[in-house]
Amino acid sequence: MPFPECYAQDPGDPLWTVPATGAARFSWAYDDGRDRLLALYQKGKDKQWDAAERIDWDLEVDPADPLGAPDEALALHGTAYWDRMSEKDRGELRQHFAAWQFSQFLHGEQGAMVCAARIVESAPDLDAKFYSATQTMDEARHAEVYGRFLKEKIGLLYPVNDDLRALLGDTLSDARWDLPYLGMQVLIEGLALAAFGLLRDTTTKPLPRQILTYVMQDEARHVAFGRMALRDHYRQLTDAELREREEFVIEGCYLMRDRLRGTEVLENFGIPHREAAELAERSEFLRLFRKLLFSRIVPCVKDIGLWGARLQRAYVDLGVLDLGDAGLDALLSRDEELAERLDAERFAAEEAARAAEVAATIAEGARPD
Repeated sequence: MPFPECYAQDPGDPLWTVPATGAARFSWAYDDGRDRLLALYQKGKDKQWDAAERIDWDLEVDPADPLGAPDEALALHGTAYWDRMSEKDRGELRQHFAAWQFSQFLHGEQGAMVCAARIVESAPDLDAKFYSATQTMDEARHAEVYGRFLKEKIGLLYPVNDDLRALLGDTLSDARWDLPYLGMQVLIEGLALAAFGLLRDTTTKPLPRQILTYVMQDEARHVAFGRMALRDHYRQLTDAELREREEFVIEGCYLMRDRLRGTEVLENFGIPHREAAELAERSEFLRLFRKLLFSRIVPCVKDIGLWGARLQRAYVDLGVLDLGDAGLDALLSRDEELAERLDAERFAAEEAARAAEVAATIAEGARPD
């Protein structure tokens, strides 16, 4: 499907150019570096995988119900609009909403790839450059996976959301070398991890479950990397410098909150923008969904040392301050364990199927003519 016919809305110019600022930094300190980051780098090398092989792309997906998620997740559910829809219309709405969600994942992964490459360029420490090089490959694989799923299985894409685009632009155009860490590793990746996890745990469809589970295994390492690097760096900053980072986090969190409304989908179904925003705000499911999406961001922000009074007031306004004490390490460990468990289940099933096939062949050969 050629560009832009694959898009539900006109994406505009196919190339977005973000002016780059800041310095490229070389390090001649070829010592051992920090043990924790080097261990994460080794893990990043060990855990590389091929999206064409690890994921079972032969699994069928119904475009009218790509995720098997409850209809209550749709902002129109329970409204007069929903009541007037035929089942065909509702299937089209499910397709568009899944396309919108996974399109934002796709655009975010490309942004993560660019940010990881920027960290390789600008980070002052060689161990951080090493790890970011593995992350750049991870993000390229994730963009490949989401792009293939959208084009081959859902058959539809949506342009990048304005709020995600704004945060990506702010993250990439800032001259301070730690901002790609903060914008990408903490905000965008943290929110993406929570979104992936909610969909992974609610989808009843095997292909999106595989995709989300395997991508999250990588993303858990990326968040751990951002926490390590920024925690070390922010211990050295002045109060004024920390406040500047907190302002960036506050603005980014509001952008992320607004990104999650999905009003573009509703507008595509003829609902005016203002009414679409009101419907998204009134949806109890989406309100809970938005809060849970901060479950990875808030404890990470607190952990790296950004927890000033103004930031806490912003989190009170967003209704997520209580998430500061969430068990982030347990969530990240679970993300990795679920991927390993899924592999074990799939391989065991494949081995059983092969054994049954061999047994059937032997039995057939043993039958008398």
